[in-house]
Amino acid sequence: MSLAPGQHLSHYRLVEPIGEGGMGVVWRATDTTLGRDVAVKVLPPAFAEDPERMARFEREARLLASLNHPGIAAIYGVGVADGVRFLAMELVEGDDLAVRLSRGAIPVVESLELARQVAAALEAAHEKGVIHRDLKPANVKATPDGQVKPLDLGLAKALEGEA
Repeated sequence: MSLAPGQHLSHYRLVEPIGEGGMGVVWRATDTTLGRDVAVKVLPPAFAEDPERMARFEREARLLASLNHPGIAAIYGVGVADGVRFLAMELVEGDDLAVRLSRGAIPVVESLELARQVAAALEAAHEKGVIHRDLKPANVKATPDGQVKPLDLGLAKALEGEA
């Protein structure tokens, strides 16, 4: 199924694609029930037939749901609509750190604050037994007000016996 702006997945109206990675396309969407903007990660159809990839997708949903920290994007739901599997989560506005770094060095004082926030978010995840495993500048967003959030826990791993 080809997705297009204006199309609905359950009660989420797709607005525009905002990212793409190994686990699918991320769309800016509107939650028509609650009237808020969200991010919807859509799993490619070929992946839905692959048990290993489905397990990763479901693990991401469970891991995100187990985390509750202002530095980690919240999950709002997981679903299937018209055969399309998706994950709805908090939309984090702003540039990722790869984009910020492409414009030049980030001042030391600001870099230290960004690193402190990333460390706090990762500490909260580690306390729940979750290890990110794909932390890189492209997977960390900095909002216009200075909040930093690591994203894309698709490769995250729960420690044995934990989360």
